[in-house]
Amino acid sequence: MAMLHMHLGQGAPVRSSMLLAPMIGVLEPCILQTKTSTAAGAGIASAPAPSHTHDTLQRSCSGPTGSAAQLVESTLADLYPRGSPSPPHYPVGYTLPVPLLQLFEEKSGGWQLDQERIARLARTVRDTDRPVVVYLFATHFASHAPLEKVLAQDPRNLAQTRDGTMAPGTYYGEPVYYWNIANPDASVNLRRKEAASAMLQALCELEPKQRAKVHAITLLGEVHHYFPDFETGMGFGMPYRVTDYSPLSQQGFRRFLQKRFSRIEHLNQAVGGQFASFDDVLPPSKDIRTEPLAHFNEHIDSFAQGRLPVSGWAFAPGMDHGSPLKALVYRNGVMAGEAPVSLGRQDVLQAKPEFGSANTGWRVDLDFRPWPTGVHQLDIYLQRANGPTFFLGSRRVAIMERSQTTPKPQPMAGTLPTSAPLPSEWQAYMDGPAEQSSYYYNPLVPLWHAFRAQQVADYIENFGQQVVQPSCMAATPTYTHQIIPFTNPSWDAQKFAVESSVAGLPTTGLGVSLYGEAAYGNSFAQWYAQRQAAQKQLTPGKPASKRVSGYGITEFHPLKPMGPKDFARTLDEHSQRGAKFLSFFMEPRWEGQRVERGHNIFSIDPQNPQFGSDALYPSVQKALAGESR
Repeated sequence: MAMLHMHLGQGAPVRSSMLLAPMIGVLEPCILQTKTSTAAGAGIASAPAPSHTHDTLQRSCSGPTGSAAQLVESTLADLYPRGSPSPPHYPVGYTLPVPLLQLFEEKSGGWQLDQERIARLARTVRDTDRPVVVYLFATHFASHAPLEKVLAQDPRNLAQTRDGTMAPGTYYGEPVYYWNIANPDASVNLRRKEAASAMLQALCELEPKQRAKVHAITLLGEVHHYFPDFETGMGFGMPYRVTDYSPLSQQGFRRFLQKRFSRIEHLNQAVGGQFASFDDVLPPSKDIRTEPLAHFNEHIDSFAQGRLPVSGWAFAPGMDHGSPLKALVYRNGVMAGEAPVSLGRQDVLQAKPEFGSANTGWRVDLDFRPWPTGVHQLDIYLQRANGPTFFLGSRRVAIMERSQTTPKPQPMAGTLPTSAPLPSEWQAYMDGPAEQSSYYYNPLVPLWHAFRAQQVADYIENFGQQVVQPSCMAATPTYTHQIIPFTNPSWDAQKFAVESSVAGLPTTGLGVSLYGEAAYGNSFAQWYAQRQAAQKQLTPGKPASKRVSGYGITEFHPLKPMGPKDFARTLDEHSQRGAKFLSFFMEPRWEGQRVERGHNIFSIDPQNPQFGSDALYPSVQKALAGESR
């Protein structure tokens, strides 16, 4: 659906380029009519809402005609009043979160759809005279639905590591349920589809002019594979545990291999295996350093796919103002790679707030698969522009044979650059690799990760095809709501397995959550440009006409204060790059006051000091008004 104009402000038509669609916290105070806080996406409600709310708000939400429409309008009026003398620089709509598992109620001994709750959501779309992004939310972040606890008691609904079913975890103190995405017939997945279909049916029952307000649909939330210790376990530490090792998933992996290699001899040749048949293949699950292996193809860790990350952080005065740094990595005296010092490291900023910026991270991924076995010397330097090089450190790393024979030092093949010690006013640190660390390449591991990534992609795409495509909303652009872990230099992206889902799906467009430097810097822009170039090489059967164009920003927060000019420039860059909408969390406001509830720590709100959110709010206002241009 191409929405060319939307009447905003004083009725003046505004060309609909990129829609600004804040995700307003209307669920607890209005839609759900409950006192329990909820978590939406990556933003976590930290406390229950109070028992009392404003009487007029309750009247607007309740009854046979109740909806959150007036609460949406009241909130957006504070951001950019309709009575403003000129239309906003970007059209202003909203994102309506639909917590799928909250759409059920226990009734007559079973779980049934709460038709009133669904109708209240549909009436919000009907009664709000603004474009809307409908977010069909159902992911591992708890929505505090009573049904969630019931579903979590059935191990068939939960993902598995090699050690078995994952127990619920926490994130910022809120529950996280590691739902199964490998089994489409698991009851949690059937319930998700049932609720989403009912919500879309309610929208389809609206008049065509009301349905036309739906600018886009986003699916599910951040869908990916899991790992223990959800808050801190995304890095390269050991032991290595990922999902999904359920029997059904293991069977799927064998089918994946058989489809790719056809004959077991071809697989054995590719991975150096000795499997008698595809039925004998199990996913890699053990660490050769600490566990006995029946054969080498059982080995897995964060590096077994053949990539060795060299990473760290650095700070030099002025680096954020036109004097950038880059890290240079040499292997055995030969340049092996370089990377700008620009990636977000919130942990560094928290420890050293005097830096004034989190963009101190860097990372160079080295492909060690073609390296000869033996001990290699890595030398790392920092350089500003084309100036002198400053020595940061050296590491000796061992590329190991399967037999674990003692590695021998590799000779130097080049000459290291002339360098000096770091200037006294600079600070820097190398996170990895560790000195004398060892690395093994198991060719079965990248195949296992490719299968896991395809599981994620298939789950999202099939959800859209089974829920959205049969409905009257089939022509409405549908997007993922996906995480992009590779913009964080300290994360192991293979644990998440999202590569296929963000590379391009047949009928589901790219929707991404952008936090920190990825929201305003170069890492996402460069990655997206590479993705666009790769998509020109379309596979047969996936013509460009069937792909959803551009991308959506499903969650946005720079994690720092930004002035109006910088914020406006960021919006313009995303719009020019092809973003169709941009969503950020907002606290609901009623009659000029923030509605009390479990507030979201990532909300851009004048009363939220976290991550510079209070300073961002007036920047959004001025960017919309065009005052910063």
